[in-house]
Amino acid sequence: QLQLVESGGGLVQPGGSLRLSCAASGFTLDYYAIGWFRQAPGKEREGVSCISSKGGRTYYADSVKGRFTISRDNAKNTVYLQMSSLKPEDTAVYHCARRWGWSTCADYEYESWGQGTQVTVSS
Repeated sequence: QLQLVESGGGLVQPGGSLRLSCAASGFTLDYYAIGWFRQAPGKEREGVSCISSKGGRTYYADSVKGRFTISRDNAKNTVYLQMSSLKPEDTAVYHCARRWGWSTCADYEYESWGQGTQVTVSS
């Protein structure tokens, strides 16, 4: 069964760190760009970070530049999102999704969405 599964979310204090994982099953990640998206209650979904199939190109939303790092290990069929210096406004459900090729980090270009993992930043 083709799916993406997110993990690594949780409750963290402001200034803390988390590493999210997006694991693929039923298909090989090598040929797909992967994006991380988040949606907070009452807000639209936004593209946080995306990475091309071989990792040579990345995109970061302005709100996370310098704090988040996206990476991938195609041998492990997994993409990671290292989040540091977390802020309360980073609180959201984080999803990963895939797309063929590389263009933008717009959510409408991505498919095969995972169920998401909750990230809560609070003291």
